[in-house]
Amino acid sequence: MATWAIVAIALGLFAPKLPSALSGAMWEVNGSDSLAARNIIDEQFGGLSSQSAAVVIHSDSLPYDDPAFQAVIEEAVGVIDSEEAFGRAMPAQPGMDGQTVMIQAGALVDPTEAVRAADRMSEDIGALSTTDSGGDITVALSGSPAFWSDFNHSNEEGMRKAEMLTWPVTAIILILAFGTLAAAGLPLLLTAAGLLASMGVLFGITQITDLSVWTLNFAMMFALALGIDYALFIVTRYRAALHATPNNPKYAAGVTMDTAGKAVLFSGITVLISLSAVLLVPIPAFRSMAAGMMLSVGFVLLAALTLLPALLGPGIDKFGLPWRNSGDHRSPAFGRMAERIKAHKVLVAFVAIAALIGLSTPLVNLETGMPSITMLSEDEQARQGYDFLAASFGLGGPGPIK
Repeated sequence: MATWAIVAIALGLFAPKLPSALSGAMWEVNGSDSLAARNIIDEQFGGLSSQSAAVVIHSDSLPYDDPAFQAVIEEAVGVIDSEEAFGRAMPAQPGMDGQTVMIQAGALVDPTEAVRAADRMSEDIGALSTTDSGGDITVALSGSPAFWSDFNHSNEEGMRKAEMLTWPVTAIILILAFGTLAAAGLPLLLTAAGLLASMGVLFGITQITDLSVWTLNFAMMFALALGIDYALFIVTRYRAALHATPNNPKYAAGVTMDTAGKAVLFSGITVLISLSAVLLVPIPAFRSMAAGMMLSVGFVLLAALTLLPALLGPGIDKFGLPWRNSGDHRSPAFGRMAERIKAHKVLVAFVAIAALIGLSTPLVNLETGMPSITMLSEDEQARQGYDFLAASFGLGGPGPIK
């Protein structure tokens, strides 16, 4: 218990730094023609590939040659030139409507650093927008780095909201299921310890190589799901064993780990082996997601096999609620259902298979896709710039920044 406390606290200190250290890029396919083409464009055309920055300036009331509009263009060029991650700004390109221009600047750094540079520029670029009586002018930073910068912020905000909802709801469900606060708290404690440790290690990895922003999402998802699942399995088995031998809690813990513990171990190993297959996909984002999931599963599994048995004891039923069941947790209703299923097992098997096939039929028409600009809200700069380009430059207008 002391060892786990030290590990969780020491690594957990770095956990809050992880979201800002992750990368929103990494969707290229290693060894592909598209990546080779992008590298050639970056080398021969000053970084003016899909990773370049694009500042889009639009006004509903002023033409682009208006002095006020031109003044904003000069200010935007100044902001771009002050960022070392991008080259000198290209001359402003006017759109067909005469009220929109695009200023493009090539990326001089890798995609991950370009996203961070866009994050640094975003506030200064957005501050150039005006709504005074002289005419409204909207200035937005767009392009792939800006998209991933805005997406990272939206993703982080969404995860915070998810955490605020998930943990309390999970705690209530566990309390209702176990009937005691002590038993309900163990799955949450196990999950938190494994998640904090894995997040700390992931932050350390980001200091060596890039990890996708999706790494944290999937790591949290697997840690929460498997941590609670494994803890439920072990705690439920322990309470039943303790009911059979109330005067020998150590023996009950031994019985638990000899049965449920083995099942958890083999389940965790199976999950790790399955996830390792994703490491073969030649896309850095997928590989980093797999690494994050495997790391979180590994820590949760380790906590389930070491920390959880250390916490098991006769106090498992402390702080019981009125509906707590102090028996051996056998259900006559479920027993009768099992007997009926056993008596008609062939029929039940066919019905179950038919139901599963029927529920899986939508997969035939499943359409998948990569994250796109439509994932951002319309008030995000990257989305605004994209929409202005699409409207003013015509079909294919946003092409240079995609």
